[in-house]
Amino acid sequence: METEHIPEPPAGEAPGTRPGLGRGTLLLMSVAAGLSVAGNYFAQPLLDLIGRDLHLSASTAALVVTVAQVGYGLGLLLLVPLGDLLERRRLAVTLTAATAVFLTVTASAPHAALLLTGTALTGLTSVAAQVVVPYAATLAAPAQRGRTVGTVMTGLLLGILLARTAAGLLAELGGWRTVYWVNAALMLLMAVLLRLRLPALRTTAGLRYPALLRSTLALFGQEPVLRWRGALGALTFAGFSVLWTALAFLMSGPSYGWQESAIGLLGLVGAAGSLAASVGGRLADRGLAHRVTGAAAFLLLGSWGLLALGGSGGSWSLAALLAGVIVLDLAAQAVHVSNQNLVYAVRPEARNRLNSAYMTSYFVGGAVGSALTSAVWGAAGWGGVCVLGAGLALVVVALWVADRMRRRASGGGRTGPGQAAAAEAPAPSFTS
Repeated sequence: METEHIPEPPAGEAPGTRPGLGRGTLLLMSVAAGLSVAGNYFAQPLLDLIGRDLHLSASTAALVVTVAQVGYGLGLLLLVPLGDLLERRRLAVTLTAATAVFLTVTASAPHAALLLTGTALTGLTSVAAQVVVPYAATLAAPAQRGRTVGTVMTGLLLGILLARTAAGLLAELGGWRTVYWVNAALMLLMAVLLRLRLPALRTTAGLRYPALLRSTLALFGQEPVLRWRGALGALTFAGFSVLWTALAFLMSGPSYGWQESAIGLLGLVGAAGSLAASVGGRLADRGLAHRVTGAAAFLLLGSWGLLALGGSGGSWSLAALLAGVIVLDLAAQAVHVSNQNLVYAVRPEARNRLNSAYMTSYFVGGAVGSALTSAVWGAAGWGGVCVLGAGLALVVVALWVADRMRRRASGGGRTGPGQAAAAEAPAPSFTS
């Protein structure tokens, strides 16, 4: 039987508080999550530079992005569940340090084979970010879990959105390899700081590794919340990927004619939407996760109307486009954080496996969205892309309505503050 144990709070500590998750520690976990995932997105604006330096064809250079995604997907399936088996601080530190090592392989690669190997392995271990998120959720006091997850997710999302901007700036200063050397140094620093600042956290899962993987997949059949929220997450991230895949095509095309460096700065606009992660988490702590999801789903649908107006070029068109980017990113992150808050509350002793299952669904949705965008752009341009995105958003709205009806029929209503947390088993034991 899977169990978790936590000692009583030390004398003088407020009930429900957990040691080891002060503001500094939470900020560190947020930064570590952002830097971990950033390495998977650096290559996107650098493919031309990398191709010219290593004498690669365009199709070979494009494989850098593909192998990063494949590596990350495998990490979600194979490594994230280990958080329910191994001591979590050691796992997070090991994966972070390994990411630093593999980034140096990429940075020093003299040919395509080593470049792709380093990139794939970096993607594999960069799932340290997905170990850190449930780690923070477990360390947090139950009444603050949504805010905690939202804060860490803000860092993770900023890492994704700002990676392209940072890559362009660093590449201009010292070439594409500088981007990876700098990230490797920062990841090594993160590994040291995580080891020094995080409390050890132990869970007794009572399973061997093969059974742990099987139980991860079995959660889909056992937990309706995971199924519904996994579907919502997959469709939402599919729409997110549709936008960011097509945006480079639009901005570099005849309507706008922007250069790659300017396109990379759009990540700064999208970063504004990451604020929704923190706000959504705070609202979830108040028992409003389902309502946040519904409001965000309708915002997601409306954002594509603004984005459709942004396809023709010109100042008003650009303003509509930028507004659409902000609204879509804000809505997508609000759905995501609400999903995580509800999924993590289902079975606290299996929080890493739940995260693995949910994030695999999320990742698959993003990959499908990117693939569909490439086909739709070639056939119907920006207008077709907007129809695709709006269609995905409409399904998100429909799923939220269906889930709301299902919950009402089963007697499930608004989740009050702390109600989900109150049903939890005690959290894992941790020590300094």
